[in-house]
Amino acid sequence: MKSFMASASNIERKWYVIDAQDQTLGRLCSEVAKILRGKNKPIYTPHMDCGDNVIVVNAEKIKVTGKKMEQKIYYRHSDYVGGMKETTLKEMMAKKPEDVITLAVKGMLPKGPLGRSMIKKLHVYAGPEHDNAAQKPEVLELQKRY
Repeated sequence: MKSFMASASNIERKWYVIDAQDQTLGRLCSEVAKILRGKNKPIYTPHMDCGDNVIVVNAEKIKVTGKKMEQKIYYRHSDYVGGMKETTLKEMMAKKPEDVITLAVKGMLPKGPLGRSMIKKLHVYAGPEHDNAAQKPEVLELQKRY
């Protein structure tokens, strides 16, 4: 019996819309990362990008548990000496709530060219409207676990 390996011609990509309202950040992002990798499909192949496109709406209404709003810190560096910048989750949610979900999902994907091609299929919007209506995305309901 031969093992099945997906190739670029076998892969069918769908579009999904996920509503992030009242979802927990980590649990939502792990499901999104699973869909972007293609682990929800029977043709999953680890070295191929077999995942689907995901649109996340209402990113500004995401929830976190505990004291993460004040204690979770995002770091970035300007490549100059002393150029380390810190931003809390509360500040990120006020300025760029889309980046919170994008950074969380990016950390769950493979590193290198494969992961970079997967993250391009993620589209995050702060509000309930999105620009991808022409792709006719399916609404994907995730279980709310608290």
